[in-house]
Amino acid sequence: MSSNVDLNIRPGYDSVISEIANYVCNFEIESDLALDTARNCLIDTIGCGLLALKFPACTKMLGPVVEGTSVPFGVRVPGTNFKLDPIKGAFDIGCIIRWLDYNDTWLAAEWGHPSDNLGGILAVADYISQKNISEGKDPLTMRVVLESMIMAHEIQGILALKNSFNKVGLDHVVLVKVASTALVTKLMGGSSDQIMDAVSQAWADGQSLRTYRHAPNAGSRKSWAAGDATSRAVRLAMITLSGEMGYPGVLSAPVWGFEDVSFKGEKLALPQPFNTYVMENILFKISFPAEFHAQTAVEAAVTLHPQIKNRLDDIKAIEIVTHESAIRIISKVGELNNPADRDHCLQYMVAIGLLKGNLVAEDYEDDVAKDPRVDALREKMLISEDKRYSIEYHEADKRSIANKIQIHFNDGTSTEAIEVEYPIGHKRRREEGIPVLEKKFMSNLKITFDESRCQNIYSICLDQKTLENTSVTDFQELFVL
Repeated sequence: MSSNVDLNIRPGYDSVISEIANYVCNFEIESDLALDTARNCLIDTIGCGLLALKFPACTKMLGPVVEGTSVPFGVRVPGTNFKLDPIKGAFDIGCIIRWLDYNDTWLAAEWGHPSDNLGGILAVADYISQKNISEGKDPLTMRVVLESMIMAHEIQGILALKNSFNKVGLDHVVLVKVASTALVTKLMGGSSDQIMDAVSQAWADGQSLRTYRHAPNAGSRKSWAAGDATSRAVRLAMITLSGEMGYPGVLSAPVWGFEDVSFKGEKLALPQPFNTYVMENILFKISFPAEFHAQTAVEAAVTLHPQIKNRLDDIKAIEIVTHESAIRIISKVGELNNPADRDHCLQYMVAIGLLKGNLVAEDYEDDVAKDPRVDALREKMLISEDKRYSIEYHEADKRSIANKIQIHFNDGTSTEAIEVEYPIGHKRRREEGIPVLEKKFMSNLKITFDESRCQNIYSICLDQKTLENTSVTDFQELFVL
């Protein structure tokens, strides 16, 4: 046979895709820990979205594509009065969830925020439930949403364990798109074959570049990229369910497949079977709306605040010892141009913690950033890596995100070195963290709703069985403005 022709033998589905479909179709969620964590994840994620509605840069992204458009079975966006088609509804829910960088996090070879998938899951569940009711069928329950969240978390998180998309310049939202596509296709009644077809479409898309997360181009697209990814998943699921074909060798095809084109020839790895591991070990951002690699650094800075607040002019150097991922992703010097630039700057976040003894979403805005003391502190910061921190960041039984800060003064004295290895949102600090997470949720509810509504939502959401048995339509109605 001539060597200058393609061998046109269609392969079976790549194993990564077939394993995703098998998991979504056949795995039974039996872990009470995963379900309880998913409930906490749900309320935290919704709360983050409500908080984001305070910011016009976020709200300008919301609403129908064409003003005044009305659609049947319109998806409700929490904290608003919008009723949108499920694709735009997924975008809007995903957008508010991620806007402030305050929802959950998963850190491994790749990082990301698996609760981003709630945009597609909740939008499609709301749409389907309303459609079911119109046809005399039962709506979906929130138990289905929680199970879908667990599975989406697992797909995104297990793919992230050994596959580093950031090292080839791709954004982690590729995994939101893949995970969301699998789950929303299932929710819309797709078969195992259709789930594989739809997931192959997600891999076939051109994937987002990380350039909008890094100097010199850091910008607000990083706040809506996940909404874009989860809404694209809904679109791809709908295309597939209309009868569109899939692409079995989309990952492994020589020359033209994802692995050769976008992954430098490396094979995607699934280092462990899909189960409920990721949800059970998810990291919550509880105390600070800060990129997760900086959470413990900000906590250390806040601890040091009382010791240095009256000695700012006496500071000679601020020593920050951290891990390799923090240095690579969020350590930056020079001018910071916008809130998206600032909330991905380790030095900026530490400076605010030292100055104010806290860090809130408003601290990334221009009026705070123009305080000359912020940049004065940044210029005194010395960043170094502790190899142990970097190693334990990847160890499955630790997954630490350690930072240590010590302040040195002109007279030769120093503060103690404050080391924080595990943030309050870590599994190792769940007992301490969940009451704070619940307080955060109530605080976010109060931004939008009156006391009576807040208490009603709070009581439903904190009771596992009540929430699981609540219909999706009733749940969504709780948050309509």
